[in-house]
Amino acid sequence: MIVILKKGATESQIQAVKDLARDLGLHTENLSQGEDRIVLGIVGNTLSINENTFRTIEVVENVMRVMTPYKLASREMKKENSVVKVDGVKFGTENIVLIAGPCSVESKEQIIESAHAIKESGAQVLRGSIFKPRTSPYEFQGMGLEGLRLLDAAREQTGLPIETEVMDPRQVSQVEESVDMLRVGARNMQNYDLLRQVGKSEKPVILKRGLCATVKEFLLAAEYIMQEGNQNVILCERGIRTFSTDTRFTLDLNVVPLLKGLTHLPIIVDPSHGTGIRELITPMSRAAVACGADGLLIEVHPNPKAAKSDAQQQLTYDHFRQLVVDVEPIAGALGRSLGAKRQTHKSRQKH
Repeated sequence: MIVILKKGATESQIQAVKDLARDLGLHTENLSQGEDRIVLGIVGNTLSINENTFRTIEVVENVMRVMTPYKLASREMKKENSVVKVDGVKFGTENIVLIAGPCSVESKEQIIESAHAIKESGAQVLRGSIFKPRTSPYEFQGMGLEGLRLLDAAREQTGLPIETEVMDPRQVSQVEESVDMLRVGARNMQNYDLLRQVGKSEKPVILKRGLCATVKEFLLAAEYIMQEGNQNVILCERGIRTFSTDTRFTLDLNVVPLLKGLTHLPIIVDPSHGTGIRELITPMSRAAVACGADGLLIEVHPNPKAAKSDAQQQLTYDHFRQLVVDVEPIAGALGRSLGAKRQTHKSRQKH
């Protein structure tokens, strides 16, 4: 339910609406507060609540119901695009954010070297998983919490904000102290206890689409996070499972413009997992930007052949640098920019 307040509503009048919502067992979200109007979102079991209940408050101009099952994430609830900020980096603006780094943190040398390399090419956020949910229990499972110390060292040297995956609700409090963003992987998209826990965090969350998830299920997973109070959610399309076995997954780029119409949340694309094939990552990155993605999540490794996980889909530094060169014109044609301004050759020599 959306409650629109009249122009010039005072803080005490706004609080009166919030108090009424609380008395009805509901809670409120500030959706918009400008010179012309103030918009509040009323969230909870509103089916039995008569809209006129809120209209009895003089400052209320209009009340509208949100008909979609996902309320807070809905474009009905919030018309303008949300911008998620991460240590100066903004998702959901004209700038297309580049998140890059190795699939998993393997050593201090590996993650620090990778951080310098991706920053030089224009990346704005460093990725690196410390927990790895693998299909086989015998494969590398990640460094665990020890990897946080290495990610922190990379951030210290480069200034890049860092993100990593959390798999268990019990990990969230430990991980969020060290990273700038939390990531919920595809296999955990419907781990509702985990979604609720990251929803209680103040750190922005990248939510990956499940392997077989519908768009409705994807947005309802985001709703679990937002309903706990964390509105800083970034959706990530990373490929879905279909009958095709020619690529690792089927990268569903249809979903990018579709989600743009359904939700105000930023949407990024992971062509590394979406294809699983190194040679396809650049062309699918171009396609992702062309259809409106707000960012790219790219796996980059100093020596992909020696990587402990996902070796076949990680780019070399040179490949990543060329990817940025190839994708930039697509962004420019749409009136957007890609990543950060790349460092000059002279500045790269300092490393």
